[in-house]
Amino acid sequence: MTNPLLADWQTPFCLPPFSEFTDTDFAPGFEDALTEARAELAAIIENSDAPTFQNTIDALELMGEGMHKVLSPFYTLAGVDSNPAREALQRDFSPKLAAWGSEVSMNPKLFERVEELWNKRDALDLTPEQLRVLELTRRGFVRSGAQLTGKEFDRLKQVKERLAVLGTQFTQNLLADERGWSMELSDADLEGLPDFVVATARAAADAEGKDGHLLTLSRSLIVPFLQFSPRRDLREVAYEAWVARGANGGETDNREIAAETLKLREERAKLLGYEDFASYKLETEMAKTPEAVRELLMQVWAPAKAQADLDAQKLTDMMHADGINGDLEAWDWRYYSEKRRAAEHDLDEAALKPYLQLDRMIEAAFDCATRLFSLSFEPIDADLHHPDARAWDVTRDGEHVAVFIGDYFARSGKRSGAWCSAMRAQQKLRGDIRPHVINVCNFAKPSTGKPALLSYDDARTLFHEFGHALHQMLSDVTYESISGTSVARDFVELPSQLFEHWLEVPEVLQKYATHADTGEPMPADMLQRMLDAATYDQGFATVEYVASAMVDLEFHSGAVPADPMAKQDEILEGMGMPRAIRMRHATPHFAHVFAGDGYSSAYYSYMWSEVMDADAFSAFEEAGGAFDDVTARKLEEHILSVGGLREADVLYTEFRGRLPGVEALLKGRGLDKVA
Repeated sequence: MTNPLLADWQTPFCLPPFSEFTDTDFAPGFEDALTEARAELAAIIENSDAPTFQNTIDALELMGEGMHKVLSPFYTLAGVDSNPAREALQRDFSPKLAAWGSEVSMNPKLFERVEELWNKRDALDLTPEQLRVLELTRRGFVRSGAQLTGKEFDRLKQVKERLAVLGTQFTQNLLADERGWSMELSDADLEGLPDFVVATARAAADAEGKDGHLLTLSRSLIVPFLQFSPRRDLREVAYEAWVARGANGGETDNREIAAETLKLREERAKLLGYEDFASYKLETEMAKTPEAVRELLMQVWAPAKAQADLDAQKLTDMMHADGINGDLEAWDWRYYSEKRRAAEHDLDEAALKPYLQLDRMIEAAFDCATRLFSLSFEPIDADLHHPDARAWDVTRDGEHVAVFIGDYFARSGKRSGAWCSAMRAQQKLRGDIRPHVINVCNFAKPSTGKPALLSYDDARTLFHEFGHALHQMLSDVTYESISGTSVARDFVELPSQLFEHWLEVPEVLQKYATHADTGEPMPADMLQRMLDAATYDQGFATVEYVASAMVDLEFHSGAVPADPMAKQDEILEGMGMPRAIRMRHATPHFAHVFAGDGYSSAYYSYMWSEVMDADAFSAFEEAGGAFDDVTARKLEEHILSVGGLREADVLYTEFRGRLPGVEALLKGRGLDKVA
């Protein structure tokens, strides 16, 4: 019988029929697909005809369709609904995939064909897109080590395979720690908590088949607990468990994995002729050099730390007024900051959340996309990966554009955080292939029959990930390798962070921020207070982020530290890190950096993109409003539709006419007037 993963899927929009797959299908499906891909690779290499763009570059782009059919549903499931069988498969697949990647990108015969095309590119009559794909393909081969020989060649392959294993192990250890900790809450422990936190803790217990209430390490539960629980002793226990993920000793401890990863990355960079890994990684980003990144981060650090220091004193005074002596601690900050926000902005999150219903915020995001880009969204029945997931057919002028899938609720087998991925990317080489795009979040799941309620930060996350989805859905290129979000890492966050701004547009909230019980719109004064508080506590938020970004950068710049944890402390001390604020992501649970190479040396990229997103939204405001048609068309034409067709700075300049400075970012965070 044909493996269902490799069969012709007779499904709407050729979506994966998840109910037909079992975990036992993935290993044989992977091996069959890998065998097929190797045959396709051999056909390219052994072609006796002279290299042409079609028989080499096009053939590479078309290679491996079977691999995609197997791995796209597998890694979707592994990320959103993991289990022991899938984790074992990940551990098996990761070194094999790394080896396969080296078979392709370090293949000397294949590189010869690509190099020959590159050397005669002026005579090939290529389109601008084809020339760009050829340039990036050659660059990828060079940066993968295709020019190495002998022992260096063999060693680089070993390093890549080991890094793949370590990244998978890091992720699974983190998930195990998140899954393995919980704290039962008695009725007395619930005192002072808003109803929505109590309900979330009740739902967490239900999910574990337990009575009562349970505190877990899900961000959607632990953060509001830290904000609202008056029990300082419980806050300390919960906070320390949260920040100890990956550093609890035993089999799930990530500290040695982080140390080995840093050493191997340094070795990889030096084998390729770079001084350090940051220099290697940043070469293809907008920033280009570690020095440019450091300059940006420190420009923001000074006013952010000054603001955080001022805020810390105010929170300390509040704590002392409560009769608690001593220093403000990290588990105190959110609690007293929430009390201060309620006092200064007359804003109570418990009163706010009923107006931020998940379904209404989804509608708001869709409506903004309709007004900006003429997209329409219709729910569809589809055989999806989990009962919580839902799907929409995205159209424009009656024509199919994409399938959008949302998977919004936290569960024990789901990786923490939020992300967007293309289960199928847009391309035209294989036909008019439209994308399947998924947004994954970890919002608190409500009790049966109750609406899901979001915090304002949750709503921003939803808009953020939908901005990534628009980048994928509006892609309009021929080659998958430059499609959608296939852009520089410090540019990829521009569309997502830019779309967050539409959540702050009053007319959007006036329409969609309606009360879960009464259906009444958010009162105008509450809406204004919420928007006025948008930059509240930005000293804290900016300090915890920049600290993580600086640690990431310094880990990969210069000599690798023998003890990353000691180096982390040294870096933070040198920056003057406020004692009551910790890094957003400490090293043992810094998945952005250690679960794979994606954001390694590049966690700064959120802030680099923020410099642009603040400026880009100003383009709409300068043109007359958030839904200006001409500016929206320019955004789609020059950024959202073209993927990696040109270098990021060129794309932005085509949209805006210039590159921005850091001033708009500081103003957007309310840090422009800090002494």
